[in-house]
Amino acid sequence: MKNTRIGRSYADFIGESASGTPAGALYGDDTPRRSRIARRHFEALVSLAGAVARKFASEWKVESVVVPTFADHVLARAADDGLALLFDDQRWTYREWVTECIVRARLFESMRKVGPAHIGLLMENIPDFSMWLGAAALAGSTIVGINPTRRGAELERDIQFTECQLIVTEQGQAGLLDDLDLGVANGRMLVVGTATYDALLADHRSPGTDFVPMPSSAADTFLLLFTSGTSGAPKAVITSHGRLHNIASTIAAMTSLTADDVTYISMPLFHSNALFTAWAPTIVAGAAMALRPTFSASGFLPDVRRFGATYFNYVGRPLAYVLATPEQDDDADNPLIRGYGNEGAESDLARFSERFGCSLRDGYGQTETGASIQRVAGMPKGALGLGADTIRVLDPATGAECPPAEFDTDGRLTNAEAATGEIVNSTPGTFEGYWNNSAADSERLRNGAYWTGDLAFRDAAGYFYFAGRSADWIRVDGENFSGAPVERIVARFPGIVTAAVYAVPDAQIGDRVMAAMQLVDGVVFDPVAFATFLAEQPDLGPKWVPTYVRIAAEMPMTQTNKILKRTLVAQQWATSDSIWWRRGTDLVFTSFTSGDRAELRQHFVAGGRANLFVDA
Repeated sequence: MKNTRIGRSYADFIGESASGTPAGALYGDDTPRRSRIARRHFEALVSLAGAVARKFASEWKVESVVVPTFADHVLARAADDGLALLFDDQRWTYREWVTECIVRARLFESMRKVGPAHIGLLMENIPDFSMWLGAAALAGSTIVGINPTRRGAELERDIQFTECQLIVTEQGQAGLLDDLDLGVANGRMLVVGTATYDALLADHRSPGTDFVPMPSSAADTFLLLFTSGTSGAPKAVITSHGRLHNIASTIAAMTSLTADDVTYISMPLFHSNALFTAWAPTIVAGAAMALRPTFSASGFLPDVRRFGATYFNYVGRPLAYVLATPEQDDDADNPLIRGYGNEGAESDLARFSERFGCSLRDGYGQTETGASIQRVAGMPKGALGLGADTIRVLDPATGAECPPAEFDTDGRLTNAEAATGEIVNSTPGTFEGYWNNSAADSERLRNGAYWTGDLAFRDAAGYFYFAGRSADWIRVDGENFSGAPVERIVARFPGIVTAAVYAVPDAQIGDRVMAAMQLVDGVVFDPVAFATFLAEQPDLGPKWVPTYVRIAAEMPMTQTNKILKRTLVAQQWATSDSIWWRRGTDLVFTSFTSGDRAELRQHFVAGGRANLFVDA
């Protein structure tokens, strides 16, 4: 592991921070407003980050330690003429990038209002996104990552709820805000790429004047990041300078990032994955970042080659989409060395590494960073990995630890209902709370423990197996199980790009299993082959066999390439996609016609469950 550059960057920040904030002033009276939970748990975060910093500090014979803010990280690059940012054919050195951050910080200072200094960013991965992140750090303000897939009242709610006093957007996104009540930000919108915006930036370019950043501490909130909202309304997660520094420094060390690296970022910068595993570690390490506005499977490899990218991040299903592109003999001829991400399918991780000649590190985590589980060498097939001793699987109803998972000789889980519970960290982790959402705080933090809301089971050796979200339970003929293990089995069927398994109501009682699949272009679904495939899977329980199969032309996805299961659940059979079904218990799939839909509806009426049937 090449720690030289990282050690040097730590040494830059030991002692006094660039803003002159001493360690003892972290909780001073001038500290801006923050979550109760952030304040309660920040000492633990400082202790953890400080331990890492002291390791490096000892090598440099430095005696005192202060956790840096991201203003410190930005200003540490002010005289760095190394490459910082690549976008299309444009290039910026760190010296130039810091100058652009300062210009935007000055612009915000000229517009600052009383109240939370929250800046909402609604744009794709363009250079200004990175520059406004740096500007906010220098201005002592907070960035709110706004999800452009939200629309109308939902988008309005996100902006009002987080009390954005300024919105920075681009011409392609500005129309999303038409006719919306933006609350404090009404009439306060900057549109990148317009003559007005360029003129405002020009007004704040004053190279002869020294820039003094707003005083801030590592405990201050730097980011408000919305959760993906795959199973419910998104919540704004608080991220302090200190927590982001700790995460970024850890990722930079784990991936051995140095100033010689180029990080390719195509995952959206409004989301924690891109910020935690790509943008922030890149700044800490002094590496360069190459931005693509939005993810493109066909554009991935050409981008990697033209930017000289050595590292990339991912979340959700992008690996599957890249793997679905036509394979070429020279795919491994590229500069990539490693990648880091979350939620990669086991088969995709292996295929991607082999095809493109780079190593991948995949783990379980959340924006809240309340618990993490990492893949390890030699772990069982299908496992998520190992966690710290404080991470367990608990029964949400009783709080008791679930018994270890038991498997038969075919690898089939035999005690799914008893073994499946919620992933819980007996400590709060580094979770700092949600913005103005005490109910959600209480749901996550109970009796001093962090409850993830994610399901898992754990084998006798301690390996975790992901079992879906807490909303992913399926109950068939009195048996409860999660859709995630079924999903992993279905995904083995040849020709599948991605798959989702979820519950739809049964006409009489409980649920039926429905599988949605997106196929590789040109592949036609073969119901006989699929039935044969299912029959040959030894680890597929009899109650797990899908009753319905939806061949999706395109999966409903979040901006971070996560499948929106709640959309699939809500649609049931009301879709123009082709659907196949089993009429009875036999493993025979036939086309689900309009006549079948009408007949099924009558069964729901007869069973007194007509209210659960979604009409086309």
